[in-house]
Amino acid sequence: MAAKVLAIVLAGGEGKRLMPLTTDRAKPAVPFGGMYRMVDFVLSNLANAGYLKIVVLTQYKSHSLDRHITKTWRMSTLLGNYVTPVPAQQRRGPWWFAGSADAIYQSFNLIHDEQPDHVIVFGADHIYRMDPRQMVEDHIASGAAVTVAGIRQPLSTADQFGVIEVGEDGRRIRAFREKPTDAVGLPDAPDEIYASMGNYVFSTKALCEAVERDAEDKSSKHDMGGSIIPMLVERGEANVYDFRDNEVPGSTDRDRGYWRDVGTLDSYYDAHMELINVHPVFNLYNFDWPIYTGLSPYPPAKFVHQWGERVGRAVASMVSPGAVISGGLVENSVVAPKVKVHSWAHVDGAVLMEGVDIGRHAVVRRAILDKNVIVPEGAEIGVDLERDRQRYTVSDNGIVVIGKGQKVEP
Repeated sequence: MAAKVLAIVLAGGEGKRLMPLTTDRAKPAVPFGGMYRMVDFVLSNLANAGYLKIVVLTQYKSHSLDRHITKTWRMSTLLGNYVTPVPAQQRRGPWWFAGSADAIYQSFNLIHDEQPDHVIVFGADHIYRMDPRQMVEDHIASGAAVTVAGIRQPLSTADQFGVIEVGEDGRRIRAFREKPTDAVGLPDAPDEIYASMGNYVFSTKALCEAVERDAEDKSSKHDMGGSIIPMLVERGEANVYDFRDNEVPGSTDRDRGYWRDVGTLDSYYDAHMELINVHPVFNLYNFDWPIYTGLSPYPPAKFVHQWGERVGRAVASMVSPGAVISGGLVENSVVAPKVKVHSWAHVDGAVLMEGVDIGRHAVVRRAILDKNVIVPEGAEIGVDLERDRQRYTVSDNGIVVIGKGQKVEP
């Protein structure tokens, strides 16, 4: 008989480093790739693997996330399947979630209702494909209390990640440290480290005991990666799962093992640019392991006008349904539904979210425009960064970011 598995998705992140994109929404609800939300990637991985009892723990500005999950992620109730958002409910007292471990502690009723053998605890804001069945099978075979997904990264980048240090067997975790400057390479690859992906598989009893013990520690930050995993590492009950071993149907050598933490404006922008390569590093066109989302009844994208320089066209770009490129040029960009690019406008290296309207003769370069931003006729964005810094958010790498509802001046 197959093991009973409950999936818990941690989606309460505030996402301060993604401001202004998270001014009005939780980080997992931020649109990505034209038609998706960040949370769709983890939910698609779980659904494709057949794990169809999923709770999504929410907290920060969760309305749009709750609405997206409720409208999009409908499972067969006849078979007892569900994807349901669960907000902080103050079940343990008059306080909200104090951290990811506390979120699980305050949601013990969900585990008690299902009585699973194992619990998957995944983050909601990373872009990747993964078959979690293989990680669960590895966890069960190992007998560990927890298995942590690790992705190999250069040793020189250790100070950017939560680092998993393993023993000589390459499996048992001997240390779990946050952004160390003196990390040690892997036994089989001295120039590499394991970076934590924020994905865990627990044996249910071990998870509940660890979270209860952590709840009693008033000095704890009540964080899964910072509190619970080190506790189980200290007991010698934590193993690593090498993401390199995960085989996703339909993946290629180029996109196998792709994982991106899009927690900053620059990483968010770069991940979009990786989508539009001729041979993309992350291939959205893998139909053997699809990324699911809600599809509104939009018509196909349309490209109109063909007169002199007034030609509607898109090059090296992804254009979503409902978009109209009307006599303008779009290059190296990701275009969401219901975007309009008017005559003689030029968009290059941009991420345009739903409902953005680019006026005639406007220029938009290396920019992220949130939903329903209207760029007036003749306006320029990304041309004069010093001027843009006085009006908008500009990232460390010079990406101009305009939040939802923010006024664009001519």
